[in-house]
Amino acid sequence: MQSYFVEIQRLLNKVFEQEQGQIESASKIIAACIQNGGILQIFGCGHSHLLAQDAYYRAGGLVPIRPITIEPLMLHAGALTSSKNEKDPSFIKNHLENFEFEQGDVLIVISTSGCNPVPIDVALLGKKAGITVISLQSLEYQEQQTRHESGHRLEEVADLVLNTHIPVGDGILNLHGVQYGPASTVIGSAILHALFSQVIESLDMDRLPVFQSANVSTNQTANIALIDQYKDRINFE
Repeated sequence: MQSYFVEIQRLLNKVFEQEQGQIESASKIIAACIQNGGILQIFGCGHSHLLAQDAYYRAGGLVPIRPITIEPLMLHAGALTSSKNEKDPSFIKNHLENFEFEQGDVLIVISTSGCNPVPIDVALLGKKAGITVISLQSLEYQEQQTRHESGHRLEEVADLVLNTHIPVGDGILNLHGVQYGPASTVIGSAILHALFSQVIESLDMDRLPVFQSANVSTNQTANIALIDQYKDRINFE
């Protein structure tokens, strides 16, 4: 147990030291998006989608966040199915109805390896729509060949990269040659919530678009007003 805490803290410190500039740049882009009426859309497959869900409708978190949900890419629909679909070069072409980008939005695409077709296709859709695309990925995988027909990896498509520094294989521990102790969810979540906190701190708005916990106060007037403000773009039902 102690070894995992030691290694995850080491990796958190590395991200803090090396990614501050990129997080600051991303926060300015997202803050401008929100102040101009846009929303932040987040996409990931499999375990990466868990991070998109984690950011959505979160007490203490940003309100204008829309996770892009495609069930055949999610773990509850079948882990093997999700993994297979992420590698399918024709998958996104059959699910274009899930994408509703508008001018001024920002898209975050999450993919630890950055090599599979579906996340790259989603990033390309964002670029085609003329919105800023940010990737959350590990550049430790940079030498891994892309599976995308264009020959490009995710970091080559994104406008800005947030590097998780996750080692190839995800595990940060090793015993008898077996890699274990996955870190991508912990580090990815830390980066995203640090980013969102920076966005909130830099917003110049009379009413900050932040959800208050329903478990702290029964007065949900502020939350109801914020939901009403964004309900045409984000499904909170």
